[in-house]
Amino acid sequence: MDDHLYAVIMAGGIGSRLWPRSRNHTPKQFLDLLGPQTMLQETVQRIEPLVPLSRLFVVVSQDHAQRVVEQVPGLPAENLLVEPCRRNTAPCIGLAATVLRRRDPAAVMAALPADHYIADGAGFCRAIEAAVQMAADDYLVTLGITPNQPHTGYGYIQRGVLLSQVGELAVFRVRRFTEKPDAATAQQFIDSGEYYWNAGIFVWRAQTILAEMARWAPALAEELQAVSEAWNTPRRAQVLAAAWSRAPKVSIDYAVMEKATQVAVLPVDIGWDDIGNWATLSRLLSKDERDNLVHGGGRTVLLDTAGTYVYTTGKRLVATAGVQDLVIIDTPTALLVCHKAEAQAVKEIVERLEADGLKEYL
Repeated sequence: MDDHLYAVIMAGGIGSRLWPRSRNHTPKQFLDLLGPQTMLQETVQRIEPLVPLSRLFVVVSQDHAQRVVEQVPGLPAENLLVEPCRRNTAPCIGLAATVLRRRDPAAVMAALPADHYIADGAGFCRAIEAAVQMAADDYLVTLGITPNQPHTGYGYIQRGVLLSQVGELAVFRVRRFTEKPDAATAQQFIDSGEYYWNAGIFVWRAQTILAEMARWAPALAEELQAVSEAWNTPRRAQVLAAAWSRAPKVSIDYAVMEKATQVAVLPVDIGWDDIGNWATLSRLLSKDERDNLVHGGGRTVLLDTAGTYVYTTGKRLVATAGVQDLVIIDTPTALLVCHKAEAQAVKEIVERLEADGLKEYL
């Protein structure tokens, strides 16, 4: 176990496509979507073979800090990094890297989303260990997921030349990043064998990512420097709030990864899914002989129904007849019914609720 390896779990997402279970007060990373544990708890457990709680940090917004405390018992108070407001992944990662560098100048940081599913935990840990070796040479390392379909909802990473072979794992220089492509382009990517899904899982030295931010995102780096100088003073909260009010709202991919030169991709096939909507979630759960799934413990009657996912914990009985491939999510204040093929459109429902000022449903 590398004593300089730290895990940073990014727990600030919203999960709007999993509405109405995922709400502003309880985003998807704090929900038990796949089993008895929440997604945050599963993420912590997954990295525990490599990183104890003493070297695990969670970055979260003020609104959800208490949920982290409740769901990760034993997490040291100083390892909970609370953002004054959401500013996307670059400021989130920058804050964690700033704190880690102060604690341990040799710190290597694994940045992990709190809301992803990974079937092969052992394979994930082997990949992180291999990435740590590359990070020692000042590479910014990203895990690339071997694609099994031409998905248009993910970003893609094109590999370049082979950099190293770490055990059974190959590591390549990144040739380019491509944001969500159209279907034809995605199929070309798959056919080429040179592209991987961008899972947003990164490994690097804290010092290295901060140096790259200083080069490619100087406005953010300036704010982080101010935060670093005030971190162990009574002015910490004041300076952090002021910095976050000015910090650019930008992803780490756009701010740094697409511009940096020392970037490596480590391809893996670890059963990864970002559980981006109800249809993808339902694929990961066990179903009955008609491909139906009832989750949540509520009562249901399904007649002549196939391929349907039902979530209900309420007092109401949910009954269906003569339908297939539906998603039905019954909560105390909102009911969602949609076709699995339209699961991505749930985000548009959330946007409509926001536009109409119906905040009580968000």
